[in-house]
Amino acid sequence: MIRIEILYFAAARDIVGQRSEQVDVPDTIQDIAGLAQWLSARYPLLEPYWACIRFAQNEQFVSLDARLMQNDIIAVIPPVAGG
Repeated sequence: MIRIEILYFAAARDIVGQRSEQVDVPDTIQDIAGLAQWLSARYPLLEPYWACIRFAQNEQFVSLDARLMQNDIIAVIPPVAGG
């Protein structure tokens, strides 16, 4: 298992109900795309946002094929609007 910290921002934080969590990700999940699917199962209300959510890994924006590593900090960043 890989232990990571996930930070939730904006609407993702509202849906999940927390700013962050430490999770043990199964070994079968090796990249951001797999993590997104895993999170969808845990938090089904996030499903509509996946098409536009950005991910950051250790403070760098990454693509869905970015590989997860032990102790990564992954940010889940949905689009935000403001004025």
